[in-house]
Amino acid sequence: MSLIQINREGAVTTLTLNRAETMNPLGAPGDGDAFVAVVNAINRDMECRVVILTGAGRAFSAGGDIKAMQNKAGTFGGTAPAISDGYRDNIHLMLRALYGIRVPVIAAVNGPAIGLGCDVACLADIRIASESAKFGVTFLKLGIIPGDGGTWILPRVIGMSRAAELFYTGDVIDAATAKDWGLVSRVVAADALMDEARALAAKIAALPPHALRHTKNLLRQGQQISYDSALEMAANTQAMMHTTADHAEGVAALIEKRGAVFTGE
Repeated sequence: MSLIQINREGAVTTLTLNRAETMNPLGAPGDGDAFVAVVNAINRDMECRVVILTGAGRAFSAGGDIKAMQNKAGTFGGTAPAISDGYRDNIHLMLRALYGIRVPVIAAVNGPAIGLGCDVACLADIRIASESAKFGVTFLKLGIIPGDGGTWILPRVIGMSRAAELFYTGDVIDAATAKDWGLVSRVVAADALMDEARALAAKIAALPPHALRHTKNLLRQGQQISYDSALEMAANTQAMMHTTADHAEGVAALIEKRGAVFTGE
């Protein structure tokens, strides 16, 4: 069975983590290559404007495979250098791919997102949670450190103090707390989660695709560069946008008091 179930409806691609029987663990050998292949296809497809990422069954993702850790198997087996390479060449490959998706990503968190699963959810641009969702970065309870880039990701999402609290205590928080802390944008009933995600995706997908991709890039770059550099990037990118047919359509639609139809031209 494929790790990632792919469903395309119009301009929206839904990726479902598809190991429901074991709560969608990640990090098995080959997972990194699977994500790279899917993401490369999405990035090359200019008809894809939004991605929804969710999990099959009752979990978003329970994180790394605990049984594989216990058995010292797969990514978690061998010498220390071999394990290090396993992270770099598989788990981190998967994370870099997800971070590199060029279109907006909505995580529809349908259940527990723990450890690596929480890190994956945090790589999305927007997170919506069902009432049954839970979030935790419980690495220290397993005697390991946050090995999946979470110490870089989580403080950028919820701030250093709350990120440190979650890492140092290993606590798992519910969906309401996650919303209060800014980890998710909204919390909805479990049976309404995918409808909410699809409605939001449709609203985003109605906007001009090139401007969407460039806006995501500016948001990402803006976390690491100076204000002057951000302004320079904006000036150069905006110049390109002013030459597009979508810009002309947006201006005409506003003047004519009608809905705009953006074609990506």
